Amino acid sequence: MSTVAPRTDLAECAEIFRSLVESRRAVRRFTAEAVPDTVIRDCLELAVLAPSSCNLQPWSFHVVRNPDLLQQLQHVCLGQSAAKAPLIIAVLAHPNTWKQACADVLRLWPEPAVPKAIDHFYKNSAPFQYNQGWMGWRGLLKRQMVRLIGLRSPVMRTPNSLEQMRLWAVKSTALAAQSLMLAFQSYGYSTCPMEGFDEKRLKQVLPIQKGAIPIMLLAVGIPGERAIYNPRLRFPLDQSVSWH
Repeated sequence: MSTVAPRTDLAECAEIFRSLVESRRAVRRFTAEAVPDTVIRDCLELAVLAPSSCNLQPWSFHVVRNPDLLQQLQHVCLGQSAAKAPLIIAVLAHPNTWKQACADVLRLWPEPAVPKAIDHFYKNSAPFQYNQGWMGWRGLLKRQMVRLIGLRSPVMRTPNSLEQMRLWAVKSTALAAQSLMLAFQSYGYSTCPMEGFDEKRLKQVLPIQKGAIPIMLLAVGIPGERAIYNPRLRFPLDQSVSWH
């Protein structure tokens, strides 16, 4: 059954959330103190509560604690200081798992019976939307169809190509990654999302599924000395926000 948080103590909740978000910084140096498995698992459980397109959850996580693998990942991450963390989580987006995900939604539906509308959506509408066909040939046809339909009425125009499927998966996975960082922050563990790494060598170190997109390597741990290099800088809000 769906639940909604009661509208009580909202000001206090907002203040706690603001404090959590403002305290999160990209930490570059960590102590050697390990992150407990119970904390890691709980943070991952919170991360996968993130929203995803059609609830297809196109993400996966490789949790690396093994010292030998961590040593190899330092090389993969070009020797940057954050890669010396006691925990690194590879966050992956999966543009090709939509078919299995559709089946899993129906298999794991949290009620005794799957509603007819839900069953129809995941057996018909979602496959039509996400199946781009071999080498993207279905996507090509759908793009032509969308152009024609869109002349008369609003229509969902993406994803209608293999490249758009990559973007689709990355967008949802990025939401989970942000939730994961905030979850660790709530436990007192800092993070650093690393995009500077050799993707080819990463696939030589970790058994990454074919077609998966590594979007970041997340370093996690207790901040060490000189953990934050620079003061926080953000552009003025009005520079990026338009009010209508």
